[in-house]
Amino acid sequence: MKKIKAFLQKETVLCIAALCAVATMFLVPADGEYLHYIDWRVLCLLLCLMAVVAGFKSLGAFDWLTYQLLRRIKSGRVLGVTLVLLPFFCSMLVTNDVALIVFVPFTLALLSGLGCEKAMVPVVVLQTVAANLGSMATPVGNPQNLYLYAAYSLSAGEFFSVVLPLTAVSLAALTAASVPVLPRALPEQSLREERITSAGKLGLYAALFVLCLLTVFRVVPYPVTTAVVVVALFLADRKLLKEIDFMLLLTFVCFFVVSENLGRVEAVREFLQSLLSGSTLLTAVGASQVISNVPAAVLLSAFTEDWRELLAGVNIGGLGTPIASLASLITLKLYIRWPGAKVGRFMVVFTAANLLGLALLLGFAMLF
Repeated sequence: MKKIKAFLQKETVLCIAALCAVATMFLVPADGEYLHYIDWRVLCLLLCLMAVVAGFKSLGAFDWLTYQLLRRIKSGRVLGVTLVLLPFFCSMLVTNDVALIVFVPFTLALLSGLGCEKAMVPVVVLQTVAANLGSMATPVGNPQNLYLYAAYSLSAGEFFSVVLPLTAVSLAALTAASVPVLPRALPEQSLREERITSAGKLGLYAALFVLCLLTVFRVVPYPVTTAVVVVALFLADRKLLKEIDFMLLLTFVCFFVVSENLGRVEAVREFLQSLLSGSTLLTAVGASQVISNVPAAVLLSAFTEDWRELLAGVNIGGLGTPIASLASLITLKLYIRWPGAKVGRFMVVFTAANLLGLALLLGFAMLF
């Protein structure tokens, strides 16, 4: 019983996702379509990135980056803005998932070393919002952009005319919000110079990370990358494979089932069609809260030609509930696994920040 209770506490998100998946299976009985639910590319990329990030961590790379950052930045205000805007800009090129997998563990380690545990929740929440909003700025920043860009045969000018104003507002709001998250003066630290423990392995993990990025950009097929990463890490340090959060991958599988099943329920589809006749923007935002923004983009694109409002809606709709953007689940899982995590406080701050951001951008989009 104690083991079951411990598992439920540790894997709360997975348990909820599994229950939701089972519930939707009563609405849509298992059939051959279930085989097409799982986005294996996303799962394999997550697996590879988690393993490579674990490799960097094992070499002390995060400790070295922390040392380099603190050696140059003495102001807590500047550090706070830097930590939030790093995933904002990086997500434009490497996707919101990748940005969070890389920067959230780094941030937790850095703030722990500074003795700024109270700032962990607001900083990683803002990083999550930043990654989701920064990723909307480019066609490759997130899966919904990539899909809609191709589905509607958009030109670069058409695409950027919608997302760049939203990105500019997001940047201004995130910068303002991140200024007060850390104290003006950082705690006095007697910095100890950190070194990478193995330059050879660092080169290997860096090469594997580049390979993952090439897969993000669809230059290298994901089965090739997965095989190379698994074999390379097995030979270099097989303990790293144990660092992969397979429960997170299973959580994604459950949400794939939930979103795809809901999309096949005729009543849900008819309801969405009726909503689209009123406002594509509001429907896209609302659907994203329930089935996540990527499935919402795919589902709603079949019923509307208003690509402008749909594009804006599914990107703005990434704010809100934890499943509005599945990238948000990455932060939640990474934080929950951190010693001393305060999940209740995290959810309160996460909800408040997301609702404020959602209200701001939705209001701007409706006026724009």
